[in-house]
Amino acid sequence: MSKQSIREAFEGGALVPYLVAGDPTPEDTAEYAQALVNGGADVLELGLPFSEPVADGPTIQAGIRRALDAGMTPDRYLDLIDRLDLGVPLVAMTYYNMLFRYGDGDITEFVSEAAAVGLSGLIVPDLPVEESGALLEACAAQNIATVFIVAPTTTGDRLDRIVDRASGFLYVQARLGTTGARSDVSAHTGRSLDRLPETKTPTAVGFGVSTAEQAEQIVDAGADGVVAGSVFVDIIASGETVSNRLENKAAELAAGVRAGR
Repeated sequence: MSKQSIREAFEGGALVPYLVAGDPTPEDTAEYAQALVNGGADVLELGLPFSEPVADGPTIQAGIRRALDAGMTPDRYLDLIDRLDLGVPLVAMTYYNMLFRYGDGDITEFVSEAAAVGLSGLIVPDLPVEESGALLEACAAQNIATVFIVAPTTTGDRLDRIVDRASGFLYVQARLGTTGARSDVSAHTGRSLDRLPETKTPTAVGFGVSTAEQAEQIVDAGADGVVAGSVFVDIIASGETVSNRLENKAAELAAGVRAGR
């Protein structure tokens, strides 16, 4: 378990890879997470699988299905986190129903357990910022950072509220739609970042990042880091020399992040 803060991890530019916890097994996830850290991951985002992942595209949906079929549950997820010793902050990405049901309507139970096993942050993409008060309070009490996603269409007072309430990093969505590797994610990054209110909270651009060139362009445009998921989940789905390929891809993207600084 790591006690390094997310903000500290962003100080030199951050690569934030995403894995579905339990895809294809918890043991594999532990091995693959270590490979990503060996490759240069600065923060690791581990998805807690949910059967209706509305923010995720086909690649990550397939990974979620593999994890659920293998028996991943919130309790097994927390046990997996507890066994990891990676030296980087760990961020959970899941949906509000998972938190709500875990505590029979009391979200503080999951947040407390998450803090106990060493999670540093939480992303809940289907929770509107206007309804996030209870989660923010629970996370603040346990020193868990909250990460909000800023969509390309987010503007005005709503954007101000998101920026004001984020305490880990701002997850800037590179394009509309769901997750999935794309060739055009860096085209409008500068514009997306320029419209953010002034903030000391780090910014990371995601939703489609898959190459070192994209990572470099995104950071060069002003982001503090990049989030990449589908490119890694695709490698896992292939089942071929997975750990080596994950480490190599992480090293490639990390080099792009550093070059963009």
